[in-house]
Amino acid sequence: MKIDKGQLGDTNKTGITEHNERYDFLAYTLLKKGKDVNAIVKKLQDFQVAIPSWALGAGGTRFGRFGFQGEPSSLELKIDDVGLIHSLTQSAGAISLHIPWDVPTDYNAIKDLANSHDILFDAVNSNTFQDQKNSKESYKFGSLSNTSKAAREQAVAHNIEVVKIGEKLGSKSLTVWLADGSNFPGQTNFQSALQNTEDSLKDIYKTLPEDWKMFIEYKPYEPNFYSTVIQDWGTSFMLANACGEKAYTLVDLGHHLPNTNIEQIVSTLMLKGKLGGFHFNDSKYGDDDLTVGSVKPYALFLIFNALVYGMENNPQNPYPAWMIDASHNIKDPLEDLIQSLEAIQEAHAKALLVDQKLLLEAQLNHDVVKCQEILQDAYRTDVRPLLQKARLNRGGALNPIDAYRSLKVRENLIKERGANSVASGL
Repeated sequence: MKIDKGQLGDTNKTGITEHNERYDFLAYTLLKKGKDVNAIVKKLQDFQVAIPSWALGAGGTRFGRFGFQGEPSSLELKIDDVGLIHSLTQSAGAISLHIPWDVPTDYNAIKDLANSHDILFDAVNSNTFQDQKNSKESYKFGSLSNTSKAAREQAVAHNIEVVKIGEKLGSKSLTVWLADGSNFPGQTNFQSALQNTEDSLKDIYKTLPEDWKMFIEYKPYEPNFYSTVIQDWGTSFMLANACGEKAYTLVDLGHHLPNTNIEQIVSTLMLKGKLGGFHFNDSKYGDDDLTVGSVKPYALFLIFNALVYGMENNPQNPYPAWMIDASHNIKDPLEDLIQSLEAIQEAHAKALLVDQKLLLEAQLNHDVVKCQEILQDAYRTDVRPLLQKARLNRGGALNPIDAYRSLKVRENLIKERGANSVASGL
């Protein structure tokens, strides 16, 4: 299924008058505050978030998975689904592949298909958190950190192969997330595990193409519950520095203990030029992988405030690779992703409204009340007309969820694929 501009034009007609009224009022209000509304809308138009290939079907938990009808059963269908999301939101212009779940069989055909949807290939993701079919060595007790040299070499070789796959697609970065750790005291020598990991990452790093980056992800717990080798941003940062200038830390919102100050982590990494990637999701307790902005929208805004400041003031930091990393247990996966993209852009737009000059003055004067007022004035602004304007300027939907439902996208996918199709790789 493909959505054409004519269909979107028809669905947009019903709400365009109200949108114009709301946008004109908001633009007038912001102009009086000295905001460059056109510049803000342009930044929203340009902001693109990668959709991971594993997020287009129903997710699950340790206890089970409830499938969703009309799931994409091949990489081609997954790209088509990202194309549907992008046509509606105009902010999902990339896909991030998980290897070996989504290895192309015809690279040229896959690239042509992605191009037809105006989609790029973002970071490629390796998988050493589960044993693959016909693998000689097991990752039950670790991959890059394993006490077995053969297991470590196998994991290194897999990552190098993932880079080669990414090169054929035009990707420019590798994301490494390790499940390595332990469940019981005494099970692992912490120093040996960390040293093995560093040595293995260096072996991967030295094979990177000149224009590639390596993103090192961290997570405090799960699937191991006593220790994780790369458990926090400091360990990731240390390993990235050990590898070299093309290695960076990747921040995943769900990979923190409850109430961690993620905006401070982001600020520190950008100051040091080492924030390479950012994964969006939301949580109540841990790595819940819930819809972005569904639980802690103000926290997301504060994080975006730090990100926007860093992008404007830290030229030493590369432009981050953005991706949604969530699991859709009970929602339509495409609707869930559309909601996440809306929440991301809403937090982004609000952060762009923060008067950084005025905030700095208040900080220098130790006016704590004024600092809070500046942030919350931006947060309380209804920026949805700005998001709608950005989508319309790019040819997207005024209201993506409404358009998705009125065009009966899921119903059409079920007709095309069947009710029992299961997303590949899961």
